[in-house]
Amino acid sequence: MTQRKESVVTPERFAQGKPYDEWIKTIERNQDRFQENYDGTTVSEEDAKALKELAQRPNGPARCLALGESWCPDVFRGMPVIARIAEAGGMDLRVFYRDQNNDIMSEFLKNGEHESIPVFVFYTKDQKYIAHWIERPAQANEEMPQLRELTAPLSKPDISPEERQKHIQAYINFQNGPVWAGWRDATIREVRQLLEDKVS
Repeated sequence: MTQRKESVVTPERFAQGKPYDEWIKTIERNQDRFQENYDGTTVSEEDAKALKELAQRPNGPARCLALGESWCPDVFRGMPVIARIAEAGGMDLRVFYRDQNNDIMSEFLKNGEHESIPVFVFYTKDQKYIAHWIERPAQANEEMPQLRELTAPLSKPDISPEERQKHIQAYINFQNGPVWAGWRDATIREVRQLLEDKVS
């Protein structure tokens, strides 16, 4: 899917987004989860070098726009990853709330219909669209049944408070475990591959 010829994301609109550290100060929930995922994300030297080299090309990803909402697990896992990627590559990252920017969201619907988040959109320094990445890496989609198994009992109406707490704790443990960390790493790999494929 390619961007519309007349994008609502003009250079002026891009500049209205907040840098990641400023956006984080505006969120009303999950600050701790964002921080945990930020602290838990490491961009390897090899990836950092590749991202920096890509961003410095004349047609490279000098800018990145991110759309998200703080209640979404894919966002509080993925947004800190793009912050690390942008830092490593020297990209200008600007973050926007999805629900306050429906016109931007409508340009980057998943499969042309779903308002999936996060969305990361990469531009050249003069605001030419390069590529975008949506929601979660393929590895996460493949391993999602593990997470659904943990959370499925929470939707049962007759679940006891003790049982509910047990499953909530299991979900928290999952978010702090190796599978979740692997999804962060997979995001870095996918974004790097996407940019290498799109930037000549």
